[in-house]
Amino acid sequence: MTVDQTSAAPAAPEPDLARSTPIGRRVVLTLVGLGALGIATGAAIQDSIDGVIGAVANRDPTGLTGLIPGSGGFRYYSVTGTVPAVATADYRLSVTGLTDRELDLTYADLQALPQVGLTRDFQCVTGWRVLDVPWKGVRLSDVLDAAGVQAAAIALRLFSFDGTYTESLTLEQARREDVIVATEMLGAPVTPAHGGPVRLFVAPMYGYKSLKWLGGIELTSTVVPGYWEQLGYDVDAWVGGSNGREDTPTS
Repeated sequence: MTVDQTSAAPAAPEPDLARSTPIGRRVVLTLVGLGALGIATGAAIQDSIDGVIGAVANRDPTGLTGLIPGSGGFRYYSVTGTVPAVATADYRLSVTGLTDRELDLTYADLQALPQVGLTRDFQCVTGWRVLDVPWKGVRLSDVLDAAGVQAAAIALRLFSFDGTYTESLTLEQARREDVIVATEMLGAPVTPAHGGPVRLFVAPMYGYKSLKWLGGIELTSTVVPGYWEQLGYDVDAWVGGSNGREDTPTS
């Protein structure tokens, strides 16, 4: 997951060193060089570098891959030390809870819905920012409309398909035009390292609200704090107006 921590927030859980073999210092230094190269090169090379970083992250219990700059200046971090991957042919997005009808959307189903594009900064709560990131996908509000929202619903719970991460949005926040279920970023399909094949993008909030590896949406009658909120982060994570930070809001 993208690093979404501040010095005042609780630290992420320590990785279980017994689960995998540590990567060597030389490998880390090589990856740092690759990450820097990716920032300065085109999309094709960046995609290859993302794949290398993702593969190493799968057997990195140290969290050091979280310090490596990936393509476009993004940073990577996962509390599980893995990058989950699901083929687009096997992907499913469930929409359940207080809905008129439950949905089980395939990747093709999402692509068949009205597509929107937007270009916005991606701001991490730790302070780093990637400027003018192009995104493409389906407005979350369109997905909700397809399911039908019952009157008792006031919020959403969002689940990653690896079973680790959750997030929350109020229904009002979810219906903003700049909140999308993203299938493309940086002009290409969302890679596993970036949270693909499908992830959330909540433009006006810090990155931890833009849940990677989106697999489930549940309509609820109350706001249920997500993974990072349970560790002390703000539930309403507006850029420049939460978590004790005063960043300039994204445009």
